[in-house]
Amino acid sequence: MNKETFIAVDKFYEDLLIGENPQFENINRAAEAADMPSIQVSPLQGKFLQLMVQAQASNRVLEIGTLAGYSTAWLASGLKADGILITLEIDPHHAEVAEQNLSQFKFPGDVNILVGDGLQLIDEMILTDTEPFDLIFIDADKEGYADYLNRVVKLSRPGTLIIADNVVRNGKIIEKESQDSSVLGIQRFNQELVSNPRLTATTLQTVGARAYDGFTFIIVK
Repeated sequence: MNKETFIAVDKFYEDLLIGENPQFENINRAAEAADMPSIQVSPLQGKFLQLMVQAQASNRVLEIGTLAGYSTAWLASGLKADGILITLEIDPHHAEVAEQNLSQFKFPGDVNILVGDGLQLIDEMILTDTEPFDLIFIDADKEGYADYLNRVVKLSRPGTLIIADNVVRNGKIIEKESQDSSVLGIQRFNQELVSNPRLTATTLQTVGARAYDGFTFIIVK
């Protein structure tokens, strides 16, 4: 097997299960036009996130890392009619692009973009006793994953699903002597995860249009 095969299989299932979706494709075009990094989830991964929101019957979703709003749109598409998605973005330019992209959709619930440092924004939510979230998606700077995890547990309830993206790092996660800051960040995240008795988790490796990586799925007990 090779990357070409993985991409071809991705395309096959995108055509079969999703089909043409101009609104989502326009997000990626807008991101490219704005010189934003092409690091968003794939269409199939996006649809998977939507299904996770629906499976949780989520009223409240928190996303850490908006970028151009691609994963945001998939998550928001799975909301219940009275639901809300809050997404955090540190870069004002990225948030502006995302806001314009998301305005082209009619989501079942509300979507709010908060601009600023993710940890500070989460701390503010904790201090103001923000209502717990049903699903939390972490897809931001890998160096901060452990800190994000420790904080979002405080914004969770028993049964909250936490999904962390990019946790395999092309297999580099198992390199004990790695000097890669992103790998080190995920390794620290893993240590925090297994040391927290309130959390139970599994990790699934992924291949496809977004190369070799993986998701960690965590349930708050």
